Amino acid sequence: MKKTIFILAITAFIAGTILTSCQSSAKKVANAQDDVIKANEELNKANQEYLEDIKSYRKITAENIVANENNIAEFKARIEKDKKNAKSDYKKKIALLEQKNSDMKKKMDEYTDQGKENWEIFKAEFNNEMDEMAKALKELQF
Repeated sequence: MKKTIFILAITAFIAGTILTSCQSSAKKVANAQDDVIKANEELNKANQEYLEDIKSYRKITAENIVANENNIAEFKARIEKDKKNAKSDYKKKIALLEQKNSDMKKKMDEYTDQGKENWEIFKAEFNNEMDEMAKALKELQF
């Protein structure tokens, strides 16, 4: 009889231990699932912000490119009044600026989503090109 009680006690102890460990494993799995859901939500939010950044940057650069086109057109109108020698020099410079402006517009239009790190690099390079373009336009102004 003592042996039977002893075996039942040990069996109950082992069963209790197993049930307790199963419950804590289930809690760990549930917590891990919650963490994964939160991480996915944060990733989706970060991706949305990244795509919004691209969209707003495209809008800003499009406005800048149009402003460059307007500045070039105004400058063309002003040089028509200059002497022939000055006109040809200015026309060559304007043609180069128009081509550069057109290339920049094409570069922005052709950019595809290549990840946030590549976007930051692209944006920095494009900003430098835009700054150079603005500087070249200012140098042409008289």
